[in-house]
Amino acid sequence: MMPFPKKYAEFAARTRVTAGFLVLGAFLWLARPTGSSLLLGGAVGALGVAIRAWAAGHLAKNQQLATSGPYAHVRNPLYVGTLVTGIGLAMAGAHVAIGLALVGFFLAYYLPVVGEEESHLAKILPGFDEYRRRVPRLWPALAPRYSGGPPFRPDLYLRNREYQALLGYLATMALLFAKYRIG
Repeated sequence: MMPFPKKYAEFAARTRVTAGFLVLGAFLWLARPTGSSLLLGGAVGALGVAIRAWAAGHLAKNQQLATSGPYAHVRNPLYVGTLVTGIGLAMAGAHVAIGLALVGFFLAYYLPVVGEEESHLAKILPGFDEYRRRVPRLWPALAPRYSGGPPFRPDLYLRNREYQALLGYLATMALLFAKYRIG
């Protein structure tokens, strides 16, 4: 993957949450949910939230290299979960522009941040270079590339505040449902 300029990656890291809320506002305005789009998109989005939750319960940020759970399959399962959640929400919103905005947002904000984060992790976590060689960045391997490691830890899920993603997802789905009911 082509590296992004460091200043841009830092900018993307600083502004991605704010930009995400702006995209969410446009998303809710453009959304034209139907009953079937809410069901199908809601299921896909819930899968993304579950991936993020699974990953958060294996991640001791900046303390140790996570190689268990989803990290045995993909280096960035939180971003994979975010992308799957976004795809689900775009499906639930049933508007083509939403899907295009999702792709643009992911390319503009998440890909630059991934490279910067991996450079940082290579400096502070022993074994990261070997991990990087064995485990794909964003497309999960079907078979785990690492075995063993600690199990899911609910305290890490809570410490990483991953419940915020769940609450945000549920609030967005509730707003989409309200928009559907109002017509």
